[in-house]
Amino acid sequence: MQIAQPATSSSKSNARHAVLAGFFGWTLDAFDFFVVVFLYDTLARQFGVSKKDIIFTTFATLAMRPIGAIIFGLLSDRYGRRKPLMANVIYFSLIELLCGFSPNYTFFLIMRALFGIGMGGEWGVGASLTMEAAPVRWRGILSGILQSGYSIGYLLAALAARFLLPAWGWRPMFWIGALPALLALYIRTKVPESEAWKQHRAASIGQVLRAAMLDWKRFVYLVVLMTFMMFMSHGTQDLYPDFLKEVHHLSGAVVANIAIFYNVGAVIGAIIFGHLSQVAGRRKSMIGALGLCMLIIPLWAFGGSFVVFAIAPFVMQMGVQGAWGVIPVHLNEMSADATRGLMPGLTYQLGILFAAPTNTIEYALRDRVGYQWAIAGFEVVTILTLAVLLLLGSERHGRSFVRDPLKSDPMPAD
Repeated sequence: MQIAQPATSSSKSNARHAVLAGFFGWTLDAFDFFVVVFLYDTLARQFGVSKKDIIFTTFATLAMRPIGAIIFGLLSDRYGRRKPLMANVIYFSLIELLCGFSPNYTFFLIMRALFGIGMGGEWGVGASLTMEAAPVRWRGILSGILQSGYSIGYLLAALAARFLLPAWGWRPMFWIGALPALLALYIRTKVPESEAWKQHRAASIGQVLRAAMLDWKRFVYLVVLMTFMMFMSHGTQDLYPDFLKEVHHLSGAVVANIAIFYNVGAVIGAIIFGHLSQVAGRRKSMIGALGLCMLIIPLWAFGGSFVVFAIAPFVMQMGVQGAWGVIPVHLNEMSADATRGLMPGLTYQLGILFAAPTNTIEYALRDRVGYQWAIAGFEVVTILTLAVLLLLGSERHGRSFVRDPLKSDPMPAD
């Protein structure tokens, strides 16, 4: 019987740096995306277009993300995780900087579409680097911490809207998006290459694609799952600040404060349910988080007091991001060794492609049934569908990413 070797201080340090790189990359990427959410009215006035036109730029960002997942995912499976991640961070930082210099709507739209390529590439590479470095027993909670970077990025965008926007205007909110480029230096000097990738590195891009095609059934299932996960997250986040302003006539400052508060709930939820997934399993933990969302929807959409405006979205985002906190580890465990850079990121980003019209759909429903019924009805259907998909699906909880010479993968593909 082989005795597990204790982790050395060097391996612990390497794992810590990998987790931090993935976490900060996703945090800063999310900040750059959510800045626009707080600027719908401001940018519409600036460029002389309708608010629908500005909302469409978020669709352009989301729709371009699969391209980034393919490009950077293939590069990471062929050439390693570190270099593609560094290139990605520098790319999306530069594009975000240029957004702040936009002279007109057309230029801004193009920049947001190009930003989508960078955003689409970061998650898959960062998640695979993080999960491959994490000890098996810590994967659940580290998955939650990694995914909470998305909520922290949203929170930072809310803080910028609350304090930076009134003082300096909208352009500096994009210019500070160039700061993530410094993360590339940290990755270059501190983050080691993934040992799992070294063991399973592909000989060519074609080999990666062939491995992905062999697992096409699992791939299709994960794309459908991720589509409805995106319906849930973007359907509860992107238009909610606008919903609070339009339906409840709250000021921009108050809405920013509420967004800050409910993103704290999102971080808490991601960590709690991510950790729970290590004990209860990935799918059961996610279903529990979905149940929490269903319970709070009536107050989240139809509440009428300030206390409800604060508490209901806090609890809602605990559930939404609680389910999302399991996604990094779940997708990485479900992916083949040779495609762990490509498959998690591509299924994630194809999900966002198919869910990209979320904001447009909800905004159109608002005109027919009212804002409250639009967001509530959309999310009820989404959450029930997700529960069915999880019940019908499978998981590979705790499978090894590093080859053991004495035994095969303890959790073979279904």
